Amino acid sequence: MASTDPAHVVVTGAAGAIGGALARALWQRYSNAAFTLTDIDAAGVAALASELGVRAEAQVWDLTQPQHLENAVRDVEARHGPVDLLVNCAGIMEVRNFATTSWRTADRVLTVDLTSPLRLMSLVVPAMVARGSGWVINVSSLAGVTPLRGCSYYGAAKAGLAHASEIARIELAPHGVRVLTVYPGPVRSGLERRARDQFARSRARDWIPTGAPEPLARAILRAMERGSPRVVYPRIYDVANRAPRIAGFITARISPQPRS
Repeated sequence: MASTDPAHVVVTGAAGAIGGALARALWQRYSNAAFTLTDIDAAGVAALASELGVRAEAQVWDLTQPQHLENAVRDVEARHGPVDLLVNCAGIMEVRNFATTSWRTADRVLTVDLTSPLRLMSLVVPAMVARGSGWVINVSSLAGVTPLRGCSYYGAAKAGLAHASEIARIELAPHGVRVLTVYPGPVRSGLERRARDQFARSRARDWIPTGAPEPLARAILRAMERGSPRVVYPRIYDVANRAPRIAGFITARISPQPRS
């Protein structure tokens, strides 16, 4: 294994479609590394760990409880060494009108999608800086770039994660720590199906371009190889990242209404 290859990879949301596809792709690339696969879905993450083999360990992490993450990280580091590659992929999405969203729901979305990913970065990045190497992959969303009805809190969380990730990339690059920010549009997954069902039936809802987890995972690995700062997928949504005002203008007129 090359000296720049990670020895310990942590993937959150590994039982999900995107997290699972990315974990498999990274496993093929870094087969000598130890993998800590985390999710709230105990059965799903255990199945993935069993599929990948003896160097993969399943962990149930509840990202609604960020106060427990320090002990969780130190526990897996004690067994597998310091985290060399952190993938913040776990996320939840609730499509609801702002006025009908309870604070309990809003707080859960903000905690899982923003607070806990940043907390995990705060726990592993200082040691990466001290070693002069490391990787962080943050899976944000185009909903954090382009305003989408029903996604006030989800969009706020993903926008915050993306902005923090982009800033961290600039700050950490001189220290040998690379940060990649991922901006998916709709990608086939349990989260995507549930979110689509929370929108009222419309032509926009039913015909919106949707990608697949495996091509996204491959795009992320290509970006790592090339040192690219970000990934937008599916590529048709690149206009949203390059011209957010234009994308926002269009989205404000055609995006579907949430059911609630």
